[in-house]
Amino acid sequence: MANLQTTYLKLPLKNPLIVGACPLTGDLDKLKQIEDAGAAAVVLPSLFEEQIQLHGMGLSQFPPREDDNLPPALQHIPQMDEYNRGANGYLAHIYQAKKALSIPVIASINGYYAGGWVQYARLIEAAKADALELNVYYLPTKPTVTSAEVEEMYLKLVRDVKASVSIPVAVKISPFFSALANIVHQFEAAGANGLVLFNRFYQPEIDPETKMVSSALQFSTPAELRLRLRWTGILRSQVKMGLCISGGIHSGRDILKGLMAGADAVMTVSALYQNGLGHIQTMLTELREWLETNDYGSLAEIQASVTRNQAKDTSAFERANYMTVLSSKKE
Repeated sequence: MANLQTTYLKLPLKNPLIVGACPLTGDLDKLKQIEDAGAAAVVLPSLFEEQIQLHGMGLSQFPPREDDNLPPALQHIPQMDEYNRGANGYLAHIYQAKKALSIPVIASINGYYAGGWVQYARLIEAAKADALELNVYYLPTKPTVTSAEVEEMYLKLVRDVKASVSIPVAVKISPFFSALANIVHQFEAAGANGLVLFNRFYQPEIDPETKMVSSALQFSTPAELRLRLRWTGILRSQVKMGLCISGGIHSGRDILKGLMAGADAVMTVSALYQNGLGHIQTMLTELREWLETNDYGSLAEIQASVTRNQAKDTSAFERANYMTVLSSKKE
């Protein structure tokens, strides 16, 4: 039987499939089902920066909340205790998950400002999380904010958190950087142990009749994997830290592509909502069967075999790919 073992964030994993941050991992019974289905690790639902701010103001534990008493910047924050149990409950969930599971438990904080993150990073480590994922989500809409300022904000966050904890820290980012390879190198220099490619930002929808703007959950598709494959393949030979693909992983074949591009592990969420938790085993079976059919005894034999440096046609990762695709379509 093919050996599916790998390592991510210095954590030995029985296979490369991690269940990413979502409401499923916020439920202890679901976590047990996820482990039984074969997942190698779990990322708990994100604790949001705004929740940490509300907790610091003493306003998170007394629903219903009176938004008129909050600063304008926090009045839009929804009640999220049912999503991740709130700031205090989140720490308890980490501890309970660690007692109930034998697979690694990765905590997650979502935001962009270092303020309260450092304190909670320490608490998350004290609650026995195996690692911490910094899910950095900041949309710079002000014309006075420069790209250099945004990058420094991210880097300060990583430096401050890494200086405060000893557990491995991964950074989950969006692809929207003007010089992605450069900022990734800076993340590694700042101490990041891993990189998750990429955050999926949910975009607004407009109703023409009501002129209302709304947000809606949209599941990923395998087509989204291509962007992740491109950057994983480019970055693999440039950095030593762990690389994990998130977004577009729906099958064992998708896992295989991610590993060949140079990922140490992959995360899935949408596929589980669409197919159920049993789909974890389906994907792993597909992966193992492909390896055995093609006479591979372990993941190590195929990992990073199709990076930009290893690929027969390196132009497929670069600008020439654009011209090649266009020229192939005559009509």
